[in-house]
Amino acid sequence: MVERTRPPSVAGKVMAILDAFADGGVRLTLSEICRRAGLPPATGHRLVGELAAGDFLERAPDGTYRVGTRLWRIGTRAGAVTGLRELALPHMEDLYEATHDNVQLAVLRDGSALYLERLRGTRSVPIVTHVGAALPLHATGVGKVLLAFAPEREREAVLAAGLPALTPRTITDPERLRRCLAEVRRDGYAVTRDEMTIGAASVAAPVRAADGTVVAALSLVARTRSADLRRLLPPLTTAARALSRDVAVHWRGDPAVRRDSA
Repeated sequence: MVERTRPPSVAGKVMAILDAFADGGVRLTLSEICRRAGLPPATGHRLVGELAAGDFLERAPDGTYRVGTRLWRIGTRAGAVTGLRELALPHMEDLYEATHDNVQLAVLRDGSALYLERLRGTRSVPIVTHVGAALPLHATGVGKVLLAFAPEREREAVLAAGLPALTPRTITDPERLRRCLAEVRRDGYAVTRDEMTIGAASVAAPVRAADGTVVAALSLVARTRSADLRRLLPPLTTAARALSRDVAVHWRGDPAVRRDSA
């Protein structure tokens, strides 16, 4: 990574810090942020601390930083993403009424599944996602769909980066995950059971643009003991196909989504 020219203004310094995360680093140390942003450590420490206090960045327990929920939420209000959410909401509401399980919409972003929208009922299984959350691709239903249909080079980059175990059921072996993703491409849907959270299972299906590109994934999350594919899969795939038709007709598309999900 080549150190950037030191930005001249406070606004430029803040933009340089935020732009440091655009190079693909999901989590960065303070020294990495300063090097990428071209800032002295003292200045970087002060500004990163202020951004973290405002939830624009988030400090992990190990001391690294990642993009915070406030910045994700601002980003998801961008025109193209907002249009995708608006198209999806009626289908998500219908899907919730048909199943009364959690309904989620996600896109591929920087090696993670970025959640654009979710519907959760009072009787639904508790879930860790929220709008703007970025969760691992290998342990979530939407993530497996997005990863399965991603370009091979991006898929292999995720596999090579390591597959951390989030529960005892998480797939951590790259070869096993490759076989799983091949099944997703063959079957047209993904299933997880206790891989992200013990007690929760998900089934996810792709959302396609007019050219067949997978631009998002739609999922249902239910309690593991009640996650019957015969109950969940038909309404999910129906909703995903209906949303795909709307996307093909009405959505102009987000070049970043298309690049990540082509």
